[in-house]
Amino acid sequence: MSTLYHSNQDYENAIHERITNTQLRTNLKAAMDTLKTKRKNLITTKFMDWEGLREEARKLKMRTLGKLDEVLETFEKNATKNGIKVHWASTPDEANKIIYNLAKQKGVTSILKGKSMASEEIHLNKYLEKKGIKAVETDLGELIIQLIDETPVHIVVPAVHKNRYEIGEIFQDKLGAELESEPEKLNAIARGHLRKEFEGFKMGLTGVNFGIANEGAIWLIENEGNGRMTSSACDIHVAICGIEKVVESFEDASILDTLLAPSATGAPITCYNNIITSPRKDGEKDGPKEVHIILLDNHRSNMLNDDNFFKALSCIRCGTCLNHCPVYDKIGGHAYLSTYPGPIGEVISPQLFGLNNCGYMVNLCSLCGRCSEVCPVKIPLAESIRNLRSEKVGQGNGKVLGYNQSKHNKMEQISMRKFADFATSGKKWRMILWFAHTFGGLGKIFHPIIPVLNKWTKCRSFPKVDANLHNRVKEMQGVIYE
Repeated sequence: MSTLYHSNQDYENAIHERITNTQLRTNLKAAMDTLKTKRKNLITTKFMDWEGLREEARKLKMRTLGKLDEVLETFEKNATKNGIKVHWASTPDEANKIIYNLAKQKGVTSILKGKSMASEEIHLNKYLEKKGIKAVETDLGELIIQLIDETPVHIVVPAVHKNRYEIGEIFQDKLGAELESEPEKLNAIARGHLRKEFEGFKMGLTGVNFGIANEGAIWLIENEGNGRMTSSACDIHVAICGIEKVVESFEDASILDTLLAPSATGAPITCYNNIITSPRKDGEKDGPKEVHIILLDNHRSNMLNDDNFFKALSCIRCGTCLNHCPVYDKIGGHAYLSTYPGPIGEVISPQLFGLNNCGYMVNLCSLCGRCSEVCPVKIPLAESIRNLRSEKVGQGNGKVLGYNQSKHNKMEQISMRKFADFATSGKKWRMILWFAHTFGGLGKIFHPIIPVLNKWTKCRSFPKVDANLHNRVKEMQGVIYE
């Protein structure tokens, strides 16, 4: 999606469109329930100490981020020694220009892509299209959404919002295929289409799951084989790597990899693990003649220097926070109007693209805390979202990108101060609960014409408030403490 300024109304329109789409919600719920169930079953039956592994991963990411400058220098030195060409890109525009110039120098008019959220982040496809270069998605999910000119709805499963019948219609309409709905036949259609693209292609582009500093290598994981094709059957392989993806050793990467697949899809391991250490050497039968790695910053350095938010750079892009989010599975990723949706998107998008552009996203959270509970590297996502809400209303440390340009809603500030006043006073809190209980019946009748309340109840049932809730909680606490 574009990173141009989105108004509150833009967000509200996008949310309303998705939340009223019953097919979308059905597809999302079925997919998210499946992913959550598979993850739960796997980690409870196949792992002896899942929580211990999470803690180990948290520690290694904190250790790496604490000396990321040294780790990146080591990576560049060793990768260069291996014959890999390392490029540094501070901005999306710099990254796009590096890729375009490489293609132009080699006379390339078509680039075949493996799955890369970093390429989505820099809007590479649109950039290349304007330059007359065709970018072809080879991941099945990415191919589906490219055919209908959409962006990924999920950071792991880009087309999870489409069921097999809808995909069959897309293939019929866009590829001229026979109408099919069986997964095997749909896969066969996609393979037949992509096989023509793979014939004689010169340049492939992928993302990076882990960069290994001590070896100067990159590690790509995938399930379809397209990533191996795009990185090994071409003359030139270009990999876009966010600077936070680099760790020190294969041992570190192995810990993260062990957490990634179960968290993402509930599978014990991915089908393909591609470890690339150099271009093709003399006597080798496959592999690219050139390997280029673009180390992308795009405001990650700014995040690293912010004590409130640097932990978000630990993210391994597993998407499990999206799978468990009770908001995401109602509206899907496109309602977030950003490359990265869901809880992790709410934390990193305002920092990558600007609080003034993406600040509304932090409203799309119930603060239930599920995301923090399931994150394999223990990122405090719910806490970070709360902190960003403070930034959005002008009460944070003011370091977040776009802070000075963000519009601080005065009414929202006043409302939150009033809420804090009531929430920190037992007497006032009991009074407001009594008031809600006593006059709640009127609200149930007149909520369609009451400002603010009418928006809240537009897609929600009117709640029943128990005036004795406070006393009952105190009683429960007394029993617990005794």
